[in-house]
Amino acid sequence: MTEPLAERHFPCESCGADLRYAPGQTHLRCDHCGHEQDIPAAPEGRMLALGEHDLHRALRDSLPPGAMEEVRTTRCPGCGALVEFQGADHATECPFCATPVVIGTGTNRQIKPQAVLPFALDERTARQAMVSWLGGLWFAPNGLVEYARKGRALNGLYVPYWTFDAATRSAYVGERGDHYYVTETVNVNGRSEQRQVQKTRWSGRRGWVSRVFDDVLVLASGSLPRRYTDALAPWDLGALQAYREDYLSGFTAEGYTIGLEEGWARAREVMAGVIQGDVRRDIGGDVQKVHRVDTEYSAETFKHVLLPIWMAAYKYNGKSYRFIVNGQTGRVQGERPWSAWKIGFAVLAAVTLGLGLFYLKQSGAIR
Repeated sequence: MTEPLAERHFPCESCGADLRYAPGQTHLRCDHCGHEQDIPAAPEGRMLALGEHDLHRALRDSLPPGAMEEVRTTRCPGCGALVEFQGADHATECPFCATPVVIGTGTNRQIKPQAVLPFALDERTARQAMVSWLGGLWFAPNGLVEYARKGRALNGLYVPYWTFDAATRSAYVGERGDHYYVTETVNVNGRSEQRQVQKTRWSGRRGWVSRVFDDVLVLASGSLPRRYTDALAPWDLGALQAYREDYLSGFTAEGYTIGLEEGWARAREVMAGVIQGDVRRDIGGDVQKVHRVDTEYSAETFKHVLLPIWMAAYKYNGKSYRFIVNGQTGRVQGERPWSAWKIGFAVLAAVTLGLGLFYLKQSGAIR
């Protein structure tokens, strides 16, 4: 039988209120009295938590019990995100779409996070980065920029990712193309001219390439568009810390909705693209044709990690806009807002300028 979840609190030594993790620091801070408490250093053996899990053992659902955990989660009725509840919370607002969500009575068995990348930027810095990004967009509505500057606080969210390692050895069959030039006579407007024309000499190629992949990062959530989360890269995974609940204090954590098997399939797609590049370089020449690549994988391992994102969801003039900020670097992505008024004025200005130039040309002022 699964043991019930313990409610985890971090009480302030000074006043007893709940503490929150202070981004970019190594301590927790009390919002009530301002007292700060250091996060205890991980025990010497705890850093082993950053070690890899055997992928095939996990796919057989045979990881050791200590690698699994029961978490209180509920699926958002609005967008389907799996929102994880911390401590005594029983109701919250979905950080992805602002829909109110209430915890159910059940729990969800998941692979325990092995590492967390703590927030390096606080909410104020993340907001400044988002407002600057919005202000730099052509034709963005001024009202939305101002609303974002003065609007409600951004949500600090730990988003689930998988990282995969593997050693690969790939056999390939392809062709190498080497350019050469011949002189040909061509007819141009009734006159014969000689030109250098490029030709390609093809020759068959077979071979092997090998590569060791380390920490191929795959988003384990379907709640955010991949085109946005992929554009938040790069992440400095060297700053990962062994998982501690202290770093989650005051933030929301999302449970993974993209399982390990699907995550591994996506990681192999990424690896395949890199291997294609290796094959083309190995074939050489000016151009290449790759007919077949057969890859053998070994030493396949993975980690479940949490990465920090600041998120804002705004409704403006009846439309919803979502923006996400890399909680480590401040890089911003989001849904592109457009101002119909600005576009209209720009079109009007362009037409006016064109008509003015046409008039000046017709009047002889411009030759």
